[in-house]
Amino acid sequence: MVKIEVVDIEKPEGVEVIIGQGNFSIFTVDDLARALLTAVPRIKFGIAMNEAKPQLTRFTGNDPELEQLAAKNALKIGAGHVFVILMRNAFPINVLNTVKNHPAVAMVYGASENPFQVIVAETELGRSILGVVDGKAANRIETEEQKKERRELVEKIGYKID
Repeated sequence: MVKIEVVDIEKPEGVEVIIGQGNFSIFTVDDLARALLTAVPRIKFGIAMNEAKPQLTRFTGNDPELEQLAAKNALKIGAGHVFVILMRNAFPINVLNTVKNHPAVAMVYGASENPFQVIVAETELGRSILGVVDGKAANRIETEEQKKERRELVEKIGYKID
């Protein structure tokens, strides 16, 4: 028997989230915290990771509010070795390679500032993430004017397409 649940990730407006899975959480949570601190100056974050044994959520960070919210969200997800990173003053693109390249990280499910949900399956053994919902579904294709505005914005922040 498998029970499916949708877990809403609780976070303030403007806070980015990264959710992934690793192993050996007794040191991974601190290693990832160090990696975040060295990846982006002035980053504010909280990170939490569920440990399968002794079945607890470990957490750390440099922002007490984000630490507590990361721990609360990780516990709600409940799956072993899942980590939740909540951060300000950085975007996922600034830290994703750093996170993914840690030897104990098996995968990243998603990363976004959008409203975020985690689809969790529960069996007799425990819980597992099946996937994530990252924001609202697209409902139209951009117009030429919207494409022009997008290109102007990315060029303004330093990216040139053509």
